[in-house]
Amino acid sequence: MDSVAVTRESVDVVVIGAGLSGLRAALAIQAAGFSCAVVEAIDRVGGKTLTLPSKKSGPGVNDVGAAWINDTTQSEMYKLVKHYGLQGEVQMDSGNDVWEHGDGVVLSPHGVLPLTEEEQAALGQVIGKFTEISAEVNLEDPIAGPGAKQLDIVSLHEYCLQEFQSEQIATLLNTVSQSLIGIESKDISALSFLQSCKSGTGFQAVISDTKHGAQYLRIRQGTQTISKNMAKKLKAGSLWLSTPATHIEQCPDTGVCTVRSANKAVFLAKKVILSVATPLYKKIQFSPALPTEKQRLAQENILGYYSKIIFVFEKPWWRTAGFSGEIKSQDNGPILFSVDTSVPDDDQWSISCFIVGGRGLKWSKLSQEERYSSAWSQLRFAFEKVDLESGKLKVPEPINTLEYEWSKQEFFLGGPCPASPPGLLTSVDGAALRKPFENVHFVGTETALEWKGYMEGAVRSGDRGAAEVISELQNKY
Repeated sequence: MDSVAVTRESVDVVVIGAGLSGLRAALAIQAAGFSCAVVEAIDRVGGKTLTLPSKKSGPGVNDVGAAWINDTTQSEMYKLVKHYGLQGEVQMDSGNDVWEHGDGVVLSPHGVLPLTEEEQAALGQVIGKFTEISAEVNLEDPIAGPGAKQLDIVSLHEYCLQEFQSEQIATLLNTVSQSLIGIESKDISALSFLQSCKSGTGFQAVISDTKHGAQYLRIRQGTQTISKNMAKKLKAGSLWLSTPATHIEQCPDTGVCTVRSANKAVFLAKKVILSVATPLYKKIQFSPALPTEKQRLAQENILGYYSKIIFVFEKPWWRTAGFSGEIKSQDNGPILFSVDTSVPDDDQWSISCFIVGGRGLKWSKLSQEERYSSAWSQLRFAFEKVDLESGKLKVPEPINTLEYEWSKQEFFLGGPCPASPPGLLTSVDGAALRKPFENVHFVGTETALEWKGYMEGAVRSGDRGAAEVISELQNKY
């Protein structure tokens, strides 16, 4: 049998994962004077940020992963945008939205639901209730919040039916759950959903594309640009791409951690920072085994189905016709909603379509040609059904199409952030997700107390993990 060369590296800290949280932690560790190796399973940095050229030639990019920030409550991300000289692109908030309804469509001004006065009043009560109860959630210890157990043992869908006695409200909240994390409301606990709302400064903020909202700003150069810039600041030789970690061994006698990878690189370190989603812990063998509660999080937490298909056009025909670029549909095809992701300064005109949740899973089983055809037909027909004063709109063919299915990526398996099913959060230690396991520390947007599931949460979690490790290294060595 041929022998395989083994590469061995000794450092103070090994960071597993070169997304925003891992890179942020690594830079802080190196700035504190400690050596660090960043070990990444795939051939690029950025994690769930991935920026692709919009067109086959010329300027303009699109994000097929995480795409939005704001410039107020997401202060760490906005600082990075400014630090690297990037430009924010305010999300378009004008024109008419197209709501698919049965075989027809309904128009409404952007951001306004086409509801009756009675329905609007009912929705106001729902928003008020979710704002009230999410404010009471204890992010550090979910079980400590008032009524936590009752909120955790029911799904978001069950909670809506019990609280509001309305299938329409339950359907609306299912749409929100799918839109945010790609998970059906029947599969996520009400408490888990409320945690995300609370960490994002409230229910209204996480669904908003206005100032202070989660979808307020895009980055003209693409969100992955931040990770690329961060990676350039790492010390030479400290970034290991295409190096999937397979084993983490901790020796209690020596205090040495050994990280082994699929390509035979071996890293010896005093500390390990793990920056992967809990459902991916199963890809790594831990010795000794992870504590039972972390194993439960790894086994039971859910990653939703989340994909984008982006249609790029020569001109912004929808803007010319008075549309916002948004369609919303609950039953008329694979697309749940679409968003204008154009950058006028780059002559880049695009509509990003989100295909998520259960409908997305069905769509993912189609051939590439069938996936394209079904999404394109839905988008085109939605706009062409509208009666304009000038007559029917003729939607032109796109000049390019981008598609990315996060659930089919071996080292992601879904997105954007895991959530917990009913009963899990209040049956484990509230700090279990973030609690270090001896010399292994855990980061990632899933672990964040602020903007969990967002890029801001990823960066802040990296800061937390680095602070933990630096403090212990300074005290011990």
